Amino acid sequence: MIPGVSSRRRFSDLNEQEVLALAISSEEDDARIYRSYAEMLRADFPDTAKVFDGMAAEEDTHRAALIELHQKRFGEVIPLIRREHVAGFYARRPVWLVENLGLERIRAEAEAMEHDAESFYLKAAATTQDADTRKLLGDLAVAEAGHQHRATELEDEHLDDDALAAEERTAKRQFLLTWVQPGLAGLMDGSVSTLAPIFAVAFATQDTWTTFLVGLAASVGAGISMGFTEAASDDGQLSGRGSPMKRGFASGIMTTVGGLGHALPYLITDFWTATIIAITVVFVELWAIAWIQNRYMETPFFRAALQVVLGGALVLAAGVLIGSG
Repeated sequence: MIPGVSSRRRFSDLNEQEVLALAISSEEDDARIYRSYAEMLRADFPDTAKVFDGMAAEEDTHRAALIELHQKRFGEVIPLIRREHVAGFYARRPVWLVENLGLERIRAEAEAMEHDAESFYLKAAATTQDADTRKLLGDLAVAEAGHQHRATELEDEHLDDDALAAEERTAKRQFLLTWVQPGLAGLMDGSVSTLAPIFAVAFATQDTWTTFLVGLAASVGAGISMGFTEAASDDGQLSGRGSPMKRGFASGIMTTVGGLGHALPYLITDFWTATIIAITVVFVELWAIAWIQNRYMETPFFRAALQVVLGGALVLAAGVLIGSG
């Protein structure tokens, strides 16, 4: 390969046998992706897993038909050509990238997979001058459109209203356990636990740069501590709380964010301006925590606000008094 020159071939340079081989490998890859989705979802979303099992079986059926066509036209040896070998051919997201995006996003990704394939074949068919190739590409587009129709049928077969409602409840619960609860705990810890040291240093030194450094150290340190604590506390196998890595990241990042919120204003050199902004940020953070508790944890808003804001105000007052003394 010459440096700087792409090793990919243009779709227009492929002959009919290569186009057919590309379609076969694409159908094979999509079947693997659907089976991966099914296995990933089977424990928590068994009905949706059945849909993906059915879609994988459909891909197998189309692949078998394409292989039979290749045998009739070109023989037994199928050229090795895949999506990544062709410039401009549609790409698929890795399964590990999609699996963290939630149930609805996975369903939408599957729908987009079929739509992308259909659109590509239609556009390719419109640009070719060869009648046989045009027919072949048109047939492939029809096959992909059929996949979309079959996917709808499978959803109607396996996902009635009760099944959808049950899976939505499961998805919401999983989201709360894996992301919201650890993130909320981290945000509360980062916002409240760093108040006393930051404002104690601020009023003791009235040096904004020193205060910022203390706040940065406290926030990052608390984030690392909370992240590791959350990840190590429960592997999620028995509790169903999900991946410890995900929970650790959610808790650690939100802890750091909570502390940095009222540390960053001390980048301002004027002490009182920085302090007034920092105190304002504190109350915004506390109200945000109360809103999250109300929105996701169904805690009555005023009760959540009273608990969080009152507790945060007491910690803030303690830091100011200690620093002023």
